[in-house]
Amino acid sequence: MPLVFASGHSGQDYRADFIAAARLDRLTLRQSEDSFVDEIFAGAPAQGAPLLAARFPRAYCDVNREAWELDPAMFEGALPAWVNTTSPRVGAGLGTIARIAANGEAIYGMRLPFAEAEHRVRRCWQPYHDALRGLIEQTRVQFGACLLIDCHSMPSQATGHRRPMPDIVLGDAHGSACAPAVTRHVESFFAARMYQVRRNDPYAGGYVTRHYGRPNANIHVLQLEIARRLYMNEPSVEKSGRFDSLSADMSALIASLADHAGELIGV
Repeated sequence: MPLVFASGHSGQDYRADFIAAARLDRLTLRQSEDSFVDEIFAGAPAQGAPLLAARFPRAYCDVNREAWELDPAMFEGALPAWVNTTSPRVGAGLGTIARIAANGEAIYGMRLPFAEAEHRVRRCWQPYHDALRGLIEQTRVQFGACLLIDCHSMPSQATGHRRPMPDIVLGDAHGSACAPAVTRHVESFFAARMYQVRRNDPYAGGYVTRHYGRPNANIHVLQLEIARRLYMNEPSVEKSGRFDSLSADMSALIASLADHAGELIGV
């Protein structure tokens, strides 16, 4: 099928040197994960769609950022002039190498050498995007178009937002990253199953959505955010009893997208 699924924030392989350098414990660091999202979409390959999943954690290297979105306050000495030090993500402490964890606490108690950022980008960010770019292009060549579903989870209460989060947030960069029919189809799928769905608020799509989504070139990207309360205990980072039913719904979504791909993205 002309679909690719990606989970860039569900990695759980914490390097010993990372844990040693962090001033936070492993459980606190794990609050930044999109925990278990790769497992929720694990049925994709059996249905004919590749699933790309990062194994390194988001707190170590965030692949939903530019390669070089870095906070100069985190590093020893001056950063190269070509580093993006002024993006809103960097300002929020959530660049390619995060300054803070999900609870707002600083991850490190000291400055890092720039060589550490280079190591993480070369070892993690670049291979992930090489693989993702290859899957997208292979799918586009084979089918004439590609639909990438960028899979994420979100805290049940987003920082800075007073109203409760919905069950699902669909991000299509305000209509610029994929065909409108794709967003409408996924929205209708979840609404029919009594999920509360919202578009582009508060997540309109990160780097992956905006960088790869080029509908005019037959590449469509939709970011899908799932409220963690639907499938896990957030403080303990453990699956809940609803995990299997949510996973079954996501497998049904994959099948539905496959069945309607022709009308949605013109293949």
